[in-house]
Amino acid sequence: MTAVKRVFMVDGKPFFPLGAQSGTSNAYNDKESEPAFKAVKALHGNTLWTDVYWENIEKEEGKFDFTMVDDLIASGRRYGLKLILEWFATWKNANMDYAPDWVKTNPQRFKRVTSPTGMDLWTLSPHCQENLDADKKAFEALCKYLKVKDSKEHTVIGLQIENEPGILGSDRDYGPEAQKIFDSPVPAKLIADMKKRGKGEVYNIWQKAGGRESGTWTELFGWTAGEFMSAWAIANYIDSIAAAGKAIYDIPMYSNVWVMEIHRANVVWMTAGETYPSGGAVRKTLDIFKWFTPHVDMITPDIKPYNHRFWDAMCATYSRDDNPLFFSETPPFLNLFRAIADYNLIGYSRMSGTENVADENGKLRPEYQIGANTYWCIASAIPLIIKYQGTGKMHAIVQEEDIGAMLLDLEGYYCAVIFADGPQRRLGTDWQHKKIVSEGENNGPAGLDRGRGLLVQASRNEFYILGAKFRVFFRPKMPPAKLLDVTFVADRFQESLIHQLKVDEGHFDDNGNFIVDRRRNGDAIDGGIWVEPDLGIVRIIRCD
Repeated sequence: MTAVKRVFMVDGKPFFPLGAQSGTSNAYNDKESEPAFKAVKALHGNTLWTDVYWENIEKEEGKFDFTMVDDLIASGRRYGLKLILEWFATWKNANMDYAPDWVKTNPQRFKRVTSPTGMDLWTLSPHCQENLDADKKAFEALCKYLKVKDSKEHTVIGLQIENEPGILGSDRDYGPEAQKIFDSPVPAKLIADMKKRGKGEVYNIWQKAGGRESGTWTELFGWTAGEFMSAWAIANYIDSIAAAGKAIYDIPMYSNVWVMEIHRANVVWMTAGETYPSGGAVRKTLDIFKWFTPHVDMITPDIKPYNHRFWDAMCATYSRDDNPLFFSETPPFLNLFRAIADYNLIGYSRMSGTENVADENGKLRPEYQIGANTYWCIASAIPLIIKYQGTGKMHAIVQEEDIGAMLLDLEGYYCAVIFADGPQRRLGTDWQHKKIVSEGENNGPAGLDRGRGLLVQASRNEFYILGAKFRVFFRPKMPPAKLLDVTFVADRFQESLIHQLKVDEGHFDDNGNFIVDRRRNGDAIDGGIWVEPDLGIVRIIRCD
């Protein structure tokens, strides 16, 4: 049993945000934002992740205009969707594109990161107090406005502070203020936290450098010193903003990460400041962020690669007792079901490009159907997810490359999951007749239209399944001699395994009760219990 920290609550109940992220410049007005709302509805989602731009709400210093926030909240209520607002301010993908003009044009006051060669980068320095004060003041104004505007209806259920913060073009700020800190002793709290933790990437790098209990950043961390100092500075910066915001309006707040394993322009090096932003909460620096962001509810990775080993490693890294797993920017991969069942994912948003999903009438475009199917499966399962995550009763079903079946070891039963129509591989054609795949299907070498879903064993004889392109067979656990008698008497493989009391297609109501929409029996269950996304949930009650 694992306790799952439910960060998001709606009307006093746990909430699993499921939806998509609008394009990064598509929230300036209603005309640009509306396609994203239509798309989330077409995907059967319940939440839109959309942006609030510092440059737009404070065009003149100290003068705030929240028209765009009004419009977003009004649209959310009109479409029946919750909102998570992403605060684009000091950082958006490691640059200051969304800071106001009065910040960008005054580098003497709002200092930028200085590279090793002395060049000012297009990134605000985390060591500049004026930068922090200005950002914090605007964020406080946003929180005050949301408290007045939305504290009763709670259309806005969370805030993302900055977007993929860090530095590109340098491992740290080499300006005079930052250099003074770099040449000073490492803060005692950081050393105490490393000693207390006694393990992890930060601790291991410290030990490899000699494990000194005092000294400069270089003396304690070697050539990783610049990245570690940047992470410490950015973590403090973001936490200061979060603390100020929560003091005004206490709703969930998180920060997201451009992970170091995401490669740019086909370059596979993992170099801080070159292939990923230095100072972000990557695997190497995550401990520093967790130690210095007590007011931030989650650090969330933006996972884009499809490799399942990478996926598992990232989920394991960011799913911790002090950090529930949450995806605010990730494509609809098959492995989402693994993240839900194995790592207790508490919410999911499709990455940008959302506006293309639905047409002007809000109807799903055919080329996005396969990815939408994954959404529909998750949407139908939210009551099960909230109830059974962390209990050990929820199991991911994912068809890996060249896998035709998988076996689940359950209480009292084995469950054979057979993908597609059985072990027969689909016959090929030739190069001239290769199927044209959609955007969703071509998401990774394994494609997206494979067997995927969830199985929940609510009790010994009660099961729920959902997903696509698989069917399940159950076999009771019993001594081999007895089992062989049963299986060899049967004429067909299925007949020894179909002792079902009830098989029902259905859905959950608002109170979490399962509502039967259609009963299955006879030929409809002889070939195993199958699922497809448009069916919702299939409940199986077996008879001993």
